[in-house]
Amino acid sequence: MPSTEIILTENVPGLGAEADVVKVRRGYARNYLLPRGKAHEVTPASLRQLDALKAKRAEREARELNEAEELARRIGKARIIFTLETGETGKAFGSITAQDIVNRLKNEVGVEIDRHKVLLERPIKDTGEHEIAIKLHHDVTAQFVFQVKSAEAPKAEAASATAEEPEKKHRPFFRRRKETK
Repeated sequence: MPSTEIILTENVPGLGAEADVVKVRRGYARNYLLPRGKAHEVTPASLRQLDALKAKRAEREARELNEAEELARRIGKARIIFTLETGETGKAFGSITAQDIVNRLKNEVGVEIDRHKVLLERPIKDTGEHEIAIKLHHDVTAQFVFQVKSAEAPKAEAASATAEEPEKKHRPFFRRRKETK
C-alpha cells in the first residue's frame, strides 16, 4: 500500500495531534487532509516549521488544561437539585440523562460541555444524592454532586378526586347474541 508522511496542522481524531508526523495513505492525504488544510507534506521547509508548530501545540494544550481545571472547579462547587415525578410506590416516571445534566449546568452555572463527556452508565431513576464524573480533558475529570428529589403531589387531593368520581360501568366490547330456539 503506497503511503506518504505528512505533518498535521490540527487535531485529527484517530490519527494524531497538531505537529505530529504521521504516515497515511496517499489518497487520504491527497483527497481529505491536504485540501482541508489539516496537514502539510513533509518537505525540508516544513520540517523547519515543525518547531513552531510544536510550540503552538504546547501553548494550546497548556491553555486547554487551565480552562479544564477552571471548569472542574466551577462544576465541583455547583449544587443542583433535580425533581422527578414519582408514583405512590416511589417508582420514578422518567429519568435524568446526560443531556439533562448538561442543560442544567448550562442554565444554572453557565458551563457548556458536550453530553458525551458526562460519564453516566445509565439514566438515573432513583432519588437521593448522586455523584458522577465529567471528563473535561484527558488529564482533568470533574466530580459533580447533585440531588434528585421526588416531585411531591398532594396525596389528599388525589384521594379525594378518586372518591368523588363514580365508578363507570363499561359497556362490553362484544354483544351477546340472542339465542333463538
